[in-house]
Amino acid sequence: MSSLRFANILLETNPRSVCYPSMYCKSDTPVLYDKGTGEWVMYGGGVYDYSTYFNSLSVMKLQRYTSMTSVTLHLELKGAPCVYQQTYGDAFAHVPLRVEDSEVSIPGSDDWQTIEIPIRISGVMVIVGFMLTTEGNVSIRNSYYELDVEDDFNDVELVLATTTFKKEKFIEHNISLVKHEIVESDEEISDHFHMYVIDNGKTLDKQKLDSNRITIVPNDNVGGAGGFTYGMILAMNQRPKATNILLMDDDVAVSPESIKRTYNLLRILKSEYRTAIIAGAMLNYEVGEDQSEDVGFMNEIADCVPVKPPLRLTQYDALVYNETFEPRKKIVNKDNEYAGWWYCCIPIPVIEKIGLPLPVFVRYDDIEYGIRAKSEYITMNSLCVWHQHFASRYNAAVERYQTKRNALIAQAAMGMTPDLDLVWQVKNSVRLELKKFCYDNAELALDGFEDFMKGPRFIAKRGQTRDSFIAANKNKEKTLSLEELQKAADADPDLIGFDIHEISRDRIDTDVPRTLPERIRDFMTDNGQRMFKTEGKGYVVIPLNGWVYPAGVIRGKRKIVAIDWYNRCGVIRTKDTERYHRIRKRLDRDLLYFKANKDRLYKEYAEAAPELTSLGFWKRYLGIDDDSIDAILKNND
Repeated sequence: MSSLRFANILLETNPRSVCYPSMYCKSDTPVLYDKGTGEWVMYGGGVYDYSTYFNSLSVMKLQRYTSMTSVTLHLELKGAPCVYQQTYGDAFAHVPLRVEDSEVSIPGSDDWQTIEIPIRISGVMVIVGFMLTTEGNVSIRNSYYELDVEDDFNDVELVLATTTFKKEKFIEHNISLVKHEIVESDEEISDHFHMYVIDNGKTLDKQKLDSNRITIVPNDNVGGAGGFTYGMILAMNQRPKATNILLMDDDVAVSPESIKRTYNLLRILKSEYRTAIIAGAMLNYEVGEDQSEDVGFMNEIADCVPVKPPLRLTQYDALVYNETFEPRKKIVNKDNEYAGWWYCCIPIPVIEKIGLPLPVFVRYDDIEYGIRAKSEYITMNSLCVWHQHFASRYNAAVERYQTKRNALIAQAAMGMTPDLDLVWQVKNSVRLELKKFCYDNAELALDGFEDFMKGPRFIAKRGQTRDSFIAANKNKEKTLSLEELQKAADADPDLIGFDIHEISRDRIDTDVPRTLPERIRDFMTDNGQRMFKTEGKGYVVIPLNGWVYPAGVIRGKRKIVAIDWYNRCGVIRTKDTERYHRIRKRLDRDLLYFKANKDRLYKEYAEAAPELTSLGFWKRYLGIDDDSIDAILKNND
């Protein structure tokens, strides 16, 4: 029987812990950090509940995935007398339930005292935690859950790979956190960890940021797909060879404790789960208590959506739900599940078995790879990053060009979601943009479709996917600042009376219902642009976000003012039936070409797939060889 320090009792000083302290400890009086002593103080008499997202323990999943046999809570306290009590949550708990007869009275002390308390576990418990009821100030430090495990520990060498492009603010902060909290810690992970930062922008100061177990790798801009692949190659070639690679976005906030717990979880996984992928959750960077996604899937209309509904992690029932959730087979096809690379830990044997990612620059690299892997996905409370919500950073170059092209490439080359009609997604996106008079972005979707139909040699050319993405950003609809938008509106006779300061979010987001005849007419005419053509009258304000379809308010209009209130920008669109018809003819021509050449294209992509995902191809694509890899790894020693 062996024991492992699995999860530290976590208290942090960062914007998220300040704004959402109940993700760490719920209390009726503050928990304060004393800079002078470096201690955390439960300030004043009260109840301090550590049955939280970061400080409860997911015993149900630990029993399922690991050889854990028992748990001990290690506490180090000083100060006033207090009483400990264990809590737990079963499948229906909406508040922490108290374990009967689990109270432990802890006497007051001016010196640090260590208390070891066995955690009681039963078959109904999903998560466990604890409360401390204090009579005055109590300091806490160096406290953690220790697990006894039956099997021998797994050998783990963990690589953290992140790809960055001119996002110094985020990445330099994360490098500093990793250095001080992981590499320089006295925990076991510090001797079995390496971080590679693939710097696609070549803007990081390598001399300043390189350190023991942290390596900056200047690189040409090959997108996230290329950067993460470079990290995989380094992980497979380092000595000792990595057993697992944790892929993490650059524009995220992370708690180093999540990385430590990931490492510890890998150490004790049962043999049947050692090829499972650990899918960390994406929490909302702007609303830090909200979880957006951990595992995603492609649904029946080929939209990429979260498996779970949104959860507010300061609510206890959400913590239980997060661990007990099992998707219904009729809703979620497990063959179409994936884990986003904002925080995704992949076993190296999986990479060696299925090959490297496709060279698609950005978007769908992680989706295709996760679906290709067909692995078990492990999620767990506290394994997460905070990431900007997708809706707050909508980019048509990504959502119209990259996603349409790359989804088709993934399906043709790797057989991803063979039963889904991805061409319908192209048609639907084009028609949606046309109905909203967003002609530039409709053409972006067709650009992506046409580049897919150029075949695998197009994306295999070094630098092509980068250049195509740059072109897509150049060709997408251009927005104006709100000040510029108002000036443009003032000069437009169709927008008399438009005042940006009188526009509310409610007005932007509100749609109105349509009658059945109106729906039929809109479907037939694409908002008055074919068959029964109209010039349109007046204007309406709608969201800029390309996914929305406010069909009721846009029908019959001549002008549309699309506003992104979050990023404080917008655009004025004018109905242009001539351009509409040019784009529709282009769409029809593309569909005819695809129908005539589909079998050939899919055959060419399928035949090219082994090469496109091979180590030899990627070395040439990245412009590296064995000597350059050895030079990077030599500096690790």
